[in-house]
Amino acid sequence: MTSSSLPADGIQFPQQIDLVVDALHQARLDWRAGHARHAEQGVYFPSRQSLKRISNELAIALFPLRFGPPELTAQNENNYVGASLESTLSQLAAQIRLELGYDAPDSDQKAIALNVERAIGIFAARLPDIRRLLDSDVEAGYAADPAARSVDEVLLAYPSLTAVIHHRIAHLLYRLGAPIVARVIAEIAHERTGIDIHPGATIGRSFFIDHGTGVVIGETTIIGDRVRLYQGVTLGGDPDVEGRHDVLRHPILGDDVIVHANASIIGRVTIGAGSRIGGNLWLRSDVPAGSIVEAPHPIIRQPS
Repeated sequence: MTSSSLPADGIQFPQQIDLVVDALHQARLDWRAGHARHAEQGVYFPSRQSLKRISNELAIALFPLRFGPPELTAQNENNYVGASLESTLSQLAAQIRLELGYDAPDSDQKAIALNVERAIGIFAARLPDIRRLLDSDVEAGYAADPAARSVDEVLLAYPSLTAVIHHRIAHLLYRLGAPIVARVIAEIAHERTGIDIHPGATIGRSFFIDHGTGVVIGETTIIGDRVRLYQGVTLGGDPDVEGRHDVLRHPILGDDVIVHANASIIGRVTIGAGSRIGGNLWLRSDVPAGSIVEAPHPIIRQPS
């Protein structure tokens, strides 16, 4: 049964639903016939729903008294975090194992298990470092935004922090050899916040995105310490090397750079430390340290 077997004017539900089922089956068979590498032989692939739960639990482990259940206190948080991490890291290991098995289906299962164990061990050991990085991000948001009344408000209510928490987790997993798991975690944050940060991007301490909607940060971007971005900023790839995955194609931002709303910095250009990039710019050139780059002032004409 193929899609051409379906009536041109649709079907009568539910009497002919079997036609749709058969046509969907044929579409899957056609795909598998032409894409043996992605043969869809079963659910042997990281699960978005599972990784959403894992991401939430990791956020709670990092900030138990802010994201955890209301019964948590400073006296019992360690017990909760310990029990939660034991379960969550086991679930994360299962997702990484699915990715490694999918990526190299003929690999020795024992070798895959050892790689997963190593990755999870390193990931767990670096969670305190992620927490400290995130503390610097929260403090940067509070310092930069006069509308923020407390660091807790920044942590709980700002989409920037949701995106950055996911990024700090995803970036470590990306570096540990689980790029698909990392990318799914990044896309979970993108869906929630409108902020799109590739897990390969390297971001320094005290990072803050004000408002955040529409921000895009590409895979090979490098961002220094104390950098601030506003909504609509794009740190994008060089279109001249599109399709080449081995090229460093995104910008480098030095320490203390500020990029204002709707600016696009494109390609492997370097923005020197302490520079300020104005809004609504398209920039493809290096900028010396300490520079101010602005668009021409608008022309205001008096009414006649």
